[in-house]
Amino acid sequence: MRLILGIGNPGDRYKYNRHNLGFLVLDFFASLNSLSFLPSKGDYYYSRGSIEDCEFQLIKPTTYVNNSGIAAKQVMSNSNAELKDLLVIHDDVNLPFPEMRLKIKGGDGGHNGISSLIYHLESEEFARIRIGIGNNYGKGELADYVLTDFKAAEFEQLEKSFKTTGNLITEFIKGGINGMLDANSMLSGQISDNSDKRIG
Repeated sequence: MRLILGIGNPGDRYKYNRHNLGFLVLDFFASLNSLSFLPSKGDYYYSRGSIEDCEFQLIKPTTYVNNSGIAAKQVMSNSNAELKDLLVIHDDVNLPFPEMRLKIKGGDGGHNGISSLIYHLESEEFARIRIGIGNNYGKGELADYVLTDFKAAEFEQLEKSFKTTGNLITEFIKGGINGMLDANSMLSGQISDNSDKRIG
């Protein structure tokens, strides 16, 4: 069972926030595959499907960004999955909008949601797709910036990112991390052992 977890905040108030890119990607992927999200017995919503007989779950925590690891630990336990079967999608202020990078493992990069996952999973050994939201904010304005909505023109730019990320998710579902890496190498024209790779 592959697990794809998007980081974001629950509720309509946050739906189109920059910090909710993980949720937005999962919504896009669910729509492509005619899936809908259901409440679980834990602190997350889930959607279950299969591609070429490979089962997967899309996970949207209800614990808010800073406590994303609580839901991650629950779903990992409930599905008896291993860390190699987990892919996390999240926003990143350290990348220009809407640049994407594939990260196989490593630290949190200053993202509180990733920090929470590392803490609760007791490991940095899980793959992520980072999508840049830029850093167009002043000193002390980070918290407000990530909670602002994307503009209509920005959503048009994100459409390509969603499609590319959706393709990588599909390859992850079918072939795990190696399948996703192979697909990314074809997209980016690079073959590397680095843990942080540009997409596209």
